[in-house]
Amino acid sequence: MQIDKYKKDLYIKYLLEWNKIHKLTNYKTKIEIEENIFDSIYPIKFLPEIKTVLDVGSGAGFPAIFLAIAMPNVKFILVEPLGKKYSFLNFIKCELELNNVEVKKVRVENLESKKFDLITSRAVADAKILLNLVKNFIGDNTTLLFYKGELSQNEINFQMQKIKRDRRVYLIIKGKDVI
Repeated sequence: MQIDKYKKDLYIKYLLEWNKIHKLTNYKTKIEIEENIFDSIYPIKFLPEIKTVLDVGSGAGFPAIFLAIAMPNVKFILVEPLGKKYSFLNFIKCELELNNVEVKKVRVENLESKKFDLITSRAVADAKILLNLVKNFIGDNTTLLFYKGELSQNEINFQMQKIKRDRRVYLIIKGKDVI
């Protein structure tokens, strides 16, 4: 899966600049950021068709910004309560002209309840805690995609698909299995 090179390069430029002042991530090189971009879009090949996405704890935009670039016809809601990260996400949304992205400065549990086709999260919390936080957004046809590390094997114990790539584990859970 390829994404727009201009948007990718612009994102990298801005993240490196913002990191010098605001330390949004620990990434200091273009190579580190490119690996995280690839990590963000890797799951696209095994996702069902979707129209709406809720990204919880969007941080500096991994994975949601790159999923939004790769899927311009899908509506994304990015939830980020921290001011500097929220500001960065809004800045990036404007600079990359991501008209399919809306950024909310709120904790997910305070977001208005609505069902989504896909719920994503990366490096936010244990899967059990995440499931509890997003329960009001899960419908029968919702897919949950949690980007986890290799130590996440025992986080939840019900029906899910685990896809491993290097040290990343992508947990894919169907809404009907958790509601």
